[in-house]
Amino acid sequence: MKLDKNLEPFRAALEALHRLLHQFDDRGVVIGGIAVGFLGKPRFTADVDAMFLLSTRDIPKFLDLARREDIVPRHSDAEEFARKSRVLLLKHVPSGIEIDISLGVLPFEEEMVERGSAKSVANLTIRLPTPEDLIIMKAVAHRPKDLEDIRTIADKYPNLDVKHIEKWVKEFGEALEMPELWNDIEPILKQR
Repeated sequence: MKLDKNLEPFRAALEALHRLLHQFDDRGVVIGGIAVGFLGKPRFTADVDAMFLLSTRDIPKFLDLARREDIVPRHSDAEEFARKSRVLLLKHVPSGIEIDISLGVLPFEEEMVERGSAKSVANLTIRLPTPEDLIIMKAVAHRPKDLEDIRTIADKYPNLDVKHIEKWVKEFGEALEMPELWNDIEPILKQR
């Protein structure tokens, strides 16, 4: 199978990220537009988003190993920024692709990593969340493009575990005081 032309420019960055993730016992997944491209249908994205189960104590080690993969911080204060925001803003130097890595710590994120798996297309292997877990993340992000991504994934996977999605989206909705998180995606999922 051939890699979609929209994803080909990301190949080198994804390969480097996959090697880096492997050095951390595969305790993470690629999320965002790239994951939608693999699990739904390819769409434009400008960067690579991932989530690693990574303690802030491990940031220096992570950055050292990332540099060996030609992945470097985009800002001089990357470590301090990551400690505060729990996001590492990086760049794959050879390709120029930006990589944003969220430092996961929530029970949902731990479960997402445990449920995730490696997928291979055209000699490119990346770890991805399940379609359900990607939908949950998209529901929480809740931008118009995220709702469209949910439609795309739901169209491709008619037998989604809607109860699993509902449980987590309602929990996030309650914690964020945003009941619309579930109310807005329920009709999309129930159309199946």
